[in-house]
Parts: sequence; structure tokens; C-alpha cells
Amino acid sequence: MIWLVPVWLCGQAYITEELVLDNGAIELPGTLSYPAGAATPPLAIFVHGSGNVDRNGNQGFFVKANYIKLLADSLNANGIAVYRYDKRTANPKNRAHLGGTLLMDYASDVRAAIAHFKDDSKFGSIHLIGHSQGSLVAMLAVTDQVDGFISIAGAARTIDHIMVDQVARQDSLLGVSTQEHFTELMETDTIQKVHVNLMQLFAPQNQRFVKNWATYSPTELIADLQLPVLLLHGTMDGQVPVQEAMALHSARPNARFKTIERMNHVLKHLNDAQDDLKTYLDANFDLTEELVKEIAAFIHLHG
Repeated sequence: MIWLVPVWLCGQAYITEELVLDNGAIELPGTLSYPAGAATPPLAIFVHGSGNVDRNGNQGFFVKANYIKLLADSLNANGIAVYRYDKRTANPKNRAHLGGTLLMDYASDVRAAIAHFKDDSKFGSIHLIGHSQGSLVAMLAVTDQVDGFISIAGAARTIDHIMVDQVARQDSLLGVSTQEHFTELMETDTIQKVHVNLMQLFAPQNQRFVKNWATYSPTELIADLQLPVLLLHGTMDGQVPVQEAMALHSARPNARFKTIERMNHVLKHLNDAQDDLKTYLDANFDLTEELVKEIAAFIHLHG
């Protein structure tokens, strides 16, 4: 079912369509927004990061950053259509169908969106914007119908290396345990006794997914992509260090690479580093303007 709703942003008219895409038994409700009257604008499909992220960039009762909607609104104001959807894990209707989910299933959801829009005459091109884990998912989802790929805060190393480093920064001994767990998981398919402080990462129901995730190398995938690539990373990203984007650029040297000054992981501009956590809880922090300019310029160049 589709609802068309006219809205006004910055004095301009935009159309929003609420639609539900299906990928087998999985329901993916989302929002399509585009400038009213625009002749075949380019379309960007946003691919979210890890967690139960909804179409706006929020999770549950606590994460209310709203960064995906803010980015969509800003890109609409720059003549770009945006499709954003609730991740399969954010839709309670999918709960009975999530057992055994692997990373490629998230990519399959993106491909369902690509397939839906590839023959839509309203749009002149299709681009994927992958954020954090979504950077890798979007690489896996690229098809011949995609005209450009944008990675924001994407990792270059496999997830086992990323997780070990993230835990070790908080507790060096726990970092050692994380490495031991990954070694056991990769060699035996299971972890016999999970450290109590690592249960969130390695709970039995998560182990198959985590092992599968660790088999994908972002540097290998990005080197093989046959389309224009833009790499963006915030200098104040507290979750994924900027060195990851630098490594992606080394693997794909003809990509455009830009560090965004004072941008954090949820795409907000930080005047004070101590505000980082607050930006996850409060949507009133401003999106980084340079991010929007870079994405808009790239999409129009390749659209």
C-alpha cells in the first residue's frame, strides 16, 4: 500500500510515499521522498548500520538521533530523492522470520529495494549510501542497476579485528578474551563458555551471524566494485576510527575520499567532544553540512 503526502521543506514542495516492500516473508516498511515536479531526480537508498535501526536512524527508546531522516530531508533539498526503510530487525512483524539471519540477508533486503525502483521512470539513477555496517552490506548488494556507492563510517578490516580493538580500548584483558572467542568460533563454529561480559556480542543465538560477518573483507569487496565510489568519514567518530576509511581508500585509490571535520558516527557536527553521547539521545543536534554537500555533489556528478 502506498500513501502520497505532499510536504514543504525550506519553502519547497516534496512528495513522500509510505510503502512496504516484501523480501519473501520479510516486511520492509519505508519512506520515499523526492522534490515535487522534479524531472527524473537521482535516487539514494540508505543502508543502515548495525542494530535495530529504523528508517529515521533511531533505535528503541533511547537512540533518538534521527540522522537518517535529517540526511534525507537535506538531500531532498538538494534535488535528490531518498528511500529509507526500517531494518528487518526493527520491524516487530519480522520477529518470527529472523532466526538464522546472515549478513547477506541484509544485502538481499537492499536488493529488494533496488529491484523495486530500477524500472521506476520517476528516477534517473540509483545510488547506495551505506553507513557503518551498512557500508559492507551495500557493497554486497550492488547490482548492475546501481550507479554509485557512498560509504560513510565504513570499516576496512573484518569485523573480528574491529570488535577486538573496540573491546580492548575499554579493557585490555577483555580484549584478549574477545580474540580467544573469535578464534574458537572460527575454528569450531561455537564458543563453549562465553565470558559473562561478552555475552552481548557472543550470545549463542548471535554466534552464527557474527562468524558469517567476519568472513567478509571490505577491502576486497570495494576493490572489485565496478562503479564510482565516495568514501566519507568523520574526524570525531568514536566508534569507527578514520584509519578504516584510509584503508578503504588504499584498496580503492580512484575513489573520492573526504574526511568530514568534527562529524561523529551519527553524522552530527560536534562543537564539543563531550556532546558525542548526547547526539545519540537528542535529534536537535545539527547534521554536518559538509557531509550533505559531498554526497549531493557526488550523486549529481554520477547521476
